[in-house]
Amino acid sequence: MAERVQDHKPARTSGQRDWVAENIAEQHERYAAIVAEQDALAPQREQWVAAFLHAIQTTGFNVSGDLKRIIKPGEIAKKPRGRHQVIF
Repeated sequence: MAERVQDHKPARTSGQRDWVAENIAEQHERYAAIVAEQDALAPQREQWVAAFLHAIQTTGFNVSGDLKRIIKPGEIAKKPRGRHQVIF
């Protein structure tokens, strides 16, 4: 049986730890800005979803090439409770 090789990471210098902490803080700020921007789009997103649902139930959804299929209301999933979450 082969011996197990242990992963040993070299110790970080204080400068490296500071750099990592600074970058993590910057990432949190960018993330918060993206979430705020996405949350601000919520009313517009609701209109986009409503327009999409109306379109696929009236004019249809492209299945293949120019072949469209009308989606029946019973085939559409119910809107989940809670706020719409954008994954990025």
